[in-house]
Amino acid sequence: MNITIRNRILRGLWVLVAIIITAIAVRYLFPLLYPLLLAWLFAYAMNPLIRILQRRLRFPRWLAVSVSLLLYFGGLITLLSLLVTRLVQETINLTETFNEHVDSWRQMLIGWTQNDQIQSITDEISTFLQQNPYQDTINNNLNQTTQSVSGMVSGIVTSILNMVLDFLTALPNFAWIIVVVVLSAFFISNSWERHTRIVAGWFPSSIRQPATAIWSDLQKALFGYVKAQFILISITGIIVIIGLFILNVESALLIGLLIGMVDLLPYLGVGIVMIPWALYNFMSGDLKLGIGLSVLYVIVLIVRQMMEPKILASNVGLDPLATLISMFVGLKLFGALGLLIGPVTLVFVSALNRANVFRDLRNYIVNGRVR
Repeated sequence: MNITIRNRILRGLWVLVAIIITAIAVRYLFPLLYPLLLAWLFAYAMNPLIRILQRRLRFPRWLAVSVSLLLYFGGLITLLSLLVTRLVQETINLTETFNEHVDSWRQMLIGWTQNDQIQSITDEISTFLQQNPYQDTINNNLNQTTQSVSGMVSGIVTSILNMVLDFLTALPNFAWIIVVVVLSAFFISNSWERHTRIVAGWFPSSIRQPATAIWSDLQKALFGYVKAQFILISITGIIVIIGLFILNVESALLIGLLIGMVDLLPYLGVGIVMIPWALYNFMSGDLKLGIGLSVLYVIVLIVRQMMEPKILASNVGLDPLATLISMFVGLKLFGALGLLIGPVTLVFVSALNRANVFRDLRNYIVNGRVR
């Protein structure tokens, strides 16, 4: 074999092995190190406020970090408490409304079954069943089906109870993780400059320069993507909440927030909720609400289609089609979490490409040097 080709193959294998080792290390180290990663993210997010407190108010570093931690975590806990309280109240109201709807559905079904034509058809079916020689087999199958459905319902209830139990059991561990994150964020932020110099000293300048470019691009793209999704969800949620208030729908705030979150789903979006809801109101005779929901859905759809490409392009720089494909692939590979993993991976790969990492890898494999 030609020496040049052999060297290229060896360098390619070395790059492949390095990628595999990195992936395995991330896979097994992430469950152990994610509290420190969260702490680092919090410390990074607090840096602007810490600098303001140090420069404008002349706070010492430790005091600026302490005040920032108090403001960030205190504000987050307060916001979550208010949101959870409101959601619980709205959920209770929605449950009561749902029970009323169930009663109306039952009355509508009873009225439908008491129709003379339906009664005639029921009598004919009953006569046929009495004369059917296979009726015992049918009854046995129905009994088995009923038992299977009962077992399935029992399994669902058991799963829900187990989830609640697991959640309660995990609370002490969750509280401990929060303590670790807060303390780690304090120590990391308090010695941010020193830690930055130490980590930078681990790598030569030939690696630091492209790594800095990658991080800068990745930071802009990731935060831009999160910002874009937050803007889109907020627009959808606000439009839906305002529309539901105009239509005098109960629990408008909770329903609007849920529909805004559903807007993250690829292809389906708000239609998975709005379309069946509108159809039900048309079928139940509430034409006013059915038409209102249909108009509201069309408005949301038009605004979303007009705003999404502009918001994604201005905040992330990603092609909407590529983003949609990444969300679909992520959904297939990782489930619901893949809706986040897919676009984040696309952002990361795009950042590597813009930093010429793939070009440098190709040059290393082909020529034996990066540049």
